[in-house]
Amino acid sequence: MKHRLTPLFDSIKKGKIALALAVLSLTWGYTWVLAKQGLAYAPPFAFAAERCAGGALSLLVALQLSGRRLTLVAPLQTLGIGLTQVAGFMIFQTWALVEGGPGKTAVLIFTMPIWTLLLAWSLLGERVRGKQWLAAASTLIGLLLIIAPWDMHASLFSKFLGLMAALCWASGTILIKRLRAVTPVDLLTLTTWQMILGALPLVLLALVVPEPATQWTPAYVGILFFMSVISTAMCWWLWIYILDRAPAWEASLSVLGTPVVAILASRLTFGESFKGTEIAGILLIGAGLALLSFFGWVASRRNPALFTPKEMA
Repeated sequence: MKHRLTPLFDSIKKGKIALALAVLSLTWGYTWVLAKQGLAYAPPFAFAAERCAGGALSLLVALQLSGRRLTLVAPLQTLGIGLTQVAGFMIFQTWALVEGGPGKTAVLIFTMPIWTLLLAWSLLGERVRGKQWLAAASTLIGLLLIIAPWDMHASLFSKFLGLMAALCWASGTILIKRLRAVTPVDLLTLTTWQMILGALPLVLLALVVPEPATQWTPAYVGILFFMSVISTAMCWWLWIYILDRAPAWEASLSVLGTPVVAILASRLTFGESFKGTEIAGILLIGAGLALLSFFGWVASRRNPALFTPKEMA
């Protein structure tokens, strides 16, 4: 009976992950448009601090409503995650926006799948095997076509900041995988503490760095609400949920739908024209993601025993 139910549990598991990835890519992709609009009302570091502080508050409310306790498990590891994937990522991303503008330099953070793949290979022992390389190559080549590093005119320092943001994200991803491998911790609680510990340095930085005051208009409040509650609180929890159920390198490649959505949303919102390399990159990323899904489906059909009801928890 258990063996007969395994394909059903497998289908449900795959469906949940696919839905989470779709929501994540759509939300984070459109976040780039809202971030560009939000910076018209708030200076960069204040915007980052207000976004993450709002995200932490939203997660605390969600934790309270769900009846969970705010218990800090593995404090040092959780601090490391908060400092890399929240504070470090947001600081370097914001700094890159200040130095190089919201163009190609900021998009360098999407090189995070490359660094995640390399770190997961060396630190977690996760291997890209056989035909998986075809999917990985397609998505990564598509990413390079979208970023077009050969056509960047920003300063070397701003490019460095964008790459540091990507490395911070990849490092946080590896820390989450290592923590979840050895320590049982509730995902919502982990996300909440990660956001709290990551938001504190951002708030301190916003207080120290001299910047103009935030313009608290209704439009900005609406943008900040979406950025804090949906893009930060909910999507960071979804990211940890996905990481808990897929290899780090595969999860990172899968969210490459984010830059695709970001480009489409930006072009449509601001009336910008598409470039040939961007269209080719979008098609290659789409093909790579389709191959990842197909190879995963084939593997689950050949080895249904690898997926058990326990994994659905």
